[in-house]
Amino acid sequence: MAQVSLAVAEDRRADGQVNIAVSRHHSLDGLEALWRGLEPEVPGLSFFRSWSWVGCLIEERFPDPLVLKAMQGGRLMGLALFNRRGGRLCLGESGDAALDAPFVEHNGPLTLGTPDIGRALLQAAVDTRGIRRLILGGVPAEVLALAPGIALRRQERLAPRLDLEAVRAAGGDPLARLSANARQQIRRSARRYGRLALRRAETVPEALAVFAEMVELHGRSWRARGKPGAFASPFMRRFHEALIARAMPRGEVDLLRIEGDGGLVGILYNFRLGGRVSAYQSGFDLAGAGPHGKPGLTCHSLAIARAAEAGEAVYDFLGGADRYKLTLAQESEALFWAEMVPARSIEGLGVRAMEFLRHPGLAARRRGSSSEGDGSGRA
Repeated sequence: MAQVSLAVAEDRRADGQVNIAVSRHHSLDGLEALWRGLEPEVPGLSFFRSWSWVGCLIEERFPDPLVLKAMQGGRLMGLALFNRRGGRLCLGESGDAALDAPFVEHNGPLTLGTPDIGRALLQAAVDTRGIRRLILGGVPAEVLALAPGIALRRQERLAPRLDLEAVRAAGGDPLARLSANARQQIRRSARRYGRLALRRAETVPEALAVFAEMVELHGRSWRARGKPGAFASPFMRRFHEALIARAMPRGEVDLLRIEGDGGLVGILYNFRLGGRVSAYQSGFDLAGAGPHGKPGLTCHSLAIARAAEAGEAVYDFLGGADRYKLTLAQESEALFWAEMVPARSIEGLGVRAMEFLRHPGLAARRRGSSSEGDGSGRA
């Protein structure tokens, strides 16, 4: 692949043997080629770190971008894309609630090798002039651990998931490892719906039509609860239509329509990359479920069986504690939403003081093990 250069780097720093080029230029020309070129080498690449997601409507979502490139021994080792917003630097997001409505999870820099690459990228990012806070959305614990500074705010959500190798070991039956009560509910639901069939949209126009149907189902169920639902904003719908158009030809999107004898049961909107199926959104016919129909359990059970048969490794329900997720999953991963500030800033010192008052032993251990940097006040 031809190496396409980014905008001229205005700042360079070294962290050990890792050199970081920081581009403050507003043009994102050339980033796609670099990003796509690095993706095949990234172990366990999340769909949310792929260019399909990151690059979707990128000029709109990143109006004031900051691009960092990590080099080691002349080799590209990592990339990170941020957006600046009022002294805040947002990793993989804009910092604007409307533009960040497409919920990101398993977020983080795109890196090879050791954690030193990610740590160097995050440190160089917060060392950028004018940056006071680092915003991390939907990052796993290992990315949060690399972030400099201290968490002014932090929220944790569990992302339930299922090891599909265990499903294959059980003969491909997604119900085999569930509790007797869960198996009974799902089988009773299947009897309620009759002959079930799962069909995947195979073309972009077909997928967009199924997506529109799912959005209507999704919105109908949420409006019945007095809430707008995930697709209420025009940008949210436009983003996902663009995402489907760019990711489906790469085999990274599944729009799955599940029907029974009486018609539609539900629609699943899943991502698929590197053996991981990510259950992103859904729409279910709750009105037609009746007292014994469990459309969430029924639809995901069929999708899990399909993924296991296809040789996928993980069925990831993503963040949230919905009952059907907890019923079908066997384990979970913690994801974090955090606002990081410099440890020696007024806010950082306030956080440490509160920690000391609440947990004096823990605060003392953190103080003894933390690295304070050069005392410049940067995170």
